[in-house]
Order: sequence, then C-alpha cells, then structure tokens
Amino acid sequence: MTSLSGPPGVSDVLALFRTTKSLTRADVMRLTGLSRSTVNQRLDALLNARMVVPYGEDAPTRGRPAGQFAFNSGRGVLLVADVGATGLRAALCDLTGTVCAEREVTVDVATGPEPVLATINGLFGQLLDGRPRADVLGVGIDVPGPVDFASGRVVSPPIMNGWDRFDIPGWFAEHYDAPVLVDKDANAMALGEQRSRHPDVSHLLMVKVGTGVGSGLIAGGRVHRGADGAAGDIGHIQLTVPEVEDEPLCRCGNTGCVEAYAGGWALVRDLTAAGKDVRTVNDVVALIRGGDLTAARLLRRAGRILGGAIADAVNLFNPRVISIGGQLAHTDEQLFAGIREVVYRRSLPLATRNLLIVRSELDPRAGLVGLSLLLAEEIFSPARLDRLLATEV
Repeated sequence: MTSLSGPPGVSDVLALFRTTKSLTRADVMRLTGLSRSTVNQRLDALLNARMVVPYGEDAPTRGRPAGQFAFNSGRGVLLVADVGATGLRAALCDLTGTVCAEREVTVDVATGPEPVLATINGLFGQLLDGRPRADVLGVGIDVPGPVDFASGRVVSPPIMNGWDRFDIPGWFAEHYDAPVLVDKDANAMALGEQRSRHPDVSHLLMVKVGTGVGSGLIAGGRVHRGADGAAGDIGHIQLTVPEVEDEPLCRCGNTGCVEAYAGGWALVRDLTAAGKDVRTVNDVVALIRGGDLTAARLLRRAGRILGGAIADAVNLFNPRVISIGGQLAHTDEQLFAGIREVVYRRSLPLATRNLLIVRSELDPRAGLVGLSLLLAEEIFSPARLDRLLATEV
C-alpha cells in the first residue's frame, strides 16, 4: 500500500473498504503497515463522514465483536446518462456503481445540447424521486463523439450538431454541487465491461456498432484516451473496399470511413437503396432478425469491414479481449463471423493466440456502469475525498 508520495492516506484506507466486504482495525493495520493510532485516525475520519459504517455487530458471536467495518455504499448516489445518437439511458447508482434505477427515452442528439441535457436532467429528477440533491456526489455523462476529458467538452463531433465546445459540466454545475465528468461513450463502455466482466484482463478493446461505429481502449487496466482524447476512433479509419467504385461519404465529411460502410446509418442507407422499408437502425435489426437475405448479406459485409479495422488495432494494440456492443451486436452471428474471419486472417499469430472476441455482456448498461466507476475514482481521489470529509466536520 505504501506509495512513493508517502504513507497510505485516508483515500487509500477507503479504497481497501471499497474492495473488501468488511475489515477490522487490525486488518487495516496489517494491509497498510500503519500504526494503530494512525489507523484509528484514518478510520475515525471515515466514520464521521459516514463513508464507513460498523458491520455485522448485530450478528451472533461467541465473544466480543471484532469491530468490523464496511464501506457505506448508500452514503450518496451517482447520476449517470449514456447518450447515443437516437436515444439515451439515465440511471441512479450507489457508490459501488450498482444501477439502482434507470430510465430510457428516444432522443435525437443532433437537436443540440440544451434540449438533450434538459431531458437528462428531467430523468435525473425522476430517478431521485424526492431525494435531496445534496445526496448526489457525482454526475457522469457519455456522448457519441470525441471528448476533451480534462474540460468535459465535445470537440468537432461529426453527428452532434451544436455541441462543439459546449460546457456540459458547467450546465450541470448549475443544478448539482458535485463533480461532473464527460467522456466518449465507448470509453465508458470499455471500462464498465473490463471491470465488471473481465477484471483480470488489463488490455481490452471495446467496439460499439450502433448508429455509428466507436471504440474505446483499456490499457494497463485504465482508460487510454491518448494525448488529446482521440484514441481508439476506428470508425473513421479510411479504407478501400474492392467491390466499391465510389467511396461513400461519411458523416465526418471524409469518404471511405469504416462507419460509412458498416455503421447502422450506412446499413439504413444501403437497405433503402435496395428497396427495403427501413428508417432507423432498429428497423435494420428487425430485418436481420426476420431473416431478410439482403440485410444478412450487408451485415456480413459490415462484419468483414469492421474486421479489417479491428485487425489493424489488434496488431497495434494487442488486446486480450475485444468486446462488441451496440444494436448491431445483438442481431445474429453474421456480424461476428465477418469480424473473426478477417481478424484471425490478418492479425499476427502472436496477437491472436489468446485473443477473445465476444459480445458485450453488460450492453446496454455498459456505459452506465463505466461512468459510475469513473465517477467513483474521481470522488474518492485524495483531493476530492479531503473536501468531502471537511464538509462533515
């Protein structure tokens, strides 16, 4: 537990309780190497702030209770919203990241930030259900576009009209006295999937195939955003498809992007051109599930195109797990067959010998869980926790 910056602090002690069912004072001394008096000081601060509470004292024992304590996951709540191109899901989570209640609505992200954020805030009010806003310890939002994580602002998003540089944290700061985090949706999904379903895997690639195509990276157990937050955007890798003469125009303004071939909106375009009555990605999903041969053929082609981009990512990044989520991932095996076919053919044997390509197990909640975990890391960081403890004095 000892770090280069000094002995374990209050946040380090709290981290032990957050990852363990219960601990005694002696347990904390053994795990941290701190003296009894220092452990008492750290623990008293957490008890006073109700971040830690007595545990199991009512259980029958043969002797005097050992004085066990546990993390108080109900000390406050987290409000999170996973925003997609055509819909959003909002949730109230406890401090472990468990989703306690959620709401889902249809929304067009291209209508701009004000109406979408107002919708989110209305859902947050429903989820709180009369609970005081002072109980909200953090707010997390993810969006389908590139995000400067430090400022929480979307930067030049291809499909989010009016969102460029909009101050999302500032907007929510008017309603909640709590940290506000904003991240790319695929980043949040990647963290949720890795921590909840693949905790022993430190390198994971998350690919979201819905209206668009997005991806997030977990490197060394943490979200890898790159120098400016643009890492992992395979949807706008440009490629050449042999049977296509005129490269399709992408929503980002370029031509020949992966998303322009394999995104849900591209399948709507191609199926409409083929005479099919489709207007949304859900219509595409319904066609595929209904056994439509044209839709199945286009989905298989989308899988192979995605496989080419993912193969490049595998060679460059060498993940242990590739998790595929989004609406199109929940159709049939055609998408996965196309992806696996190309990935295992084009990637290096060393990079694929232990590689797993799986359907997301958390989807559609992966983003919500990931956001709550990101928020917990922020709230319980040393600086934030010190401020939180100070308010309880």
